[in-house]
Amino acid sequence: MTTPTSVLLFAAGLGTRMAPLTNSRPKPLVEVAGRALLDHAIAHCGGLKVVVNAHYFADQIESHLAGTDISISDERGELLETGGGLKHALPILGDGPVYTMNTDAVWNGPNPLKRLEESWRPEMNGLLLMIPRKNAVGHTGKGDFDIGADGQITRGHDYVYSGVQIIRTDLLASIDKTSFSMWDLWTPMLEDGTLFGVAYGGAWCDVGRPDSIPIAGDLLKGSHSV
Repeated sequence: MTTPTSVLLFAAGLGTRMAPLTNSRPKPLVEVAGRALLDHAIAHCGGLKVVVNAHYFADQIESHLAGTDISISDERGELLETGGGLKHALPILGDGPVYTMNTDAVWNGPNPLKRLEESWRPEMNGLLLMIPRKNAVGHTGKGDFDIGADGQITRGHDYVYSGVQIIRTDLLASIDKTSFSMWDLWTPMLEDGTLFGVAYGGAWCDVGRPDSIPIAGDLLKGSHSV
């Protein structure tokens, strides 16, 4: 079975919830515990080809990654959303399934990408890493999905999507749009039963707003219980 060898880190968004910190820099370069959110994400990607997409303050993302072997998927021309960003990055990512990872969260526990790799199976078109709603530190919304006994997911409220997944990219060929959400990929998978989920057992914090930053710092130190 093919396991992913590349990962796309989403770093192109406008970061409006993080204002005013994002008035002069992109959200992935906001620091938690003295380290940029983007660098917290990169730390989980050892051994993989890493691609970072960039739109908002793209020059700052490029400067931050200068001198590394990380590739930039340039979206300066248009904000493509998550699905469109993935499609745009495919020539760099290569064929086969890939990881995607949001950069506005921190983790304390097992490597989230390895957790997905352990559960990836041939019948899956997508595998999402989930946080039990009660453990979703910093997350203010409802849950996103429920997970069935077989691992198949449905829309629900028990689990929050962590922002990390494995997804097969061949289905992107059927989408004609350039800018679109990941839901354009997920919805057909939900309908045909090929979208799965697995729970993460460690600690996770959504860092979407300025008041999440100290909470995330405490979680990294292990002083925020879940």
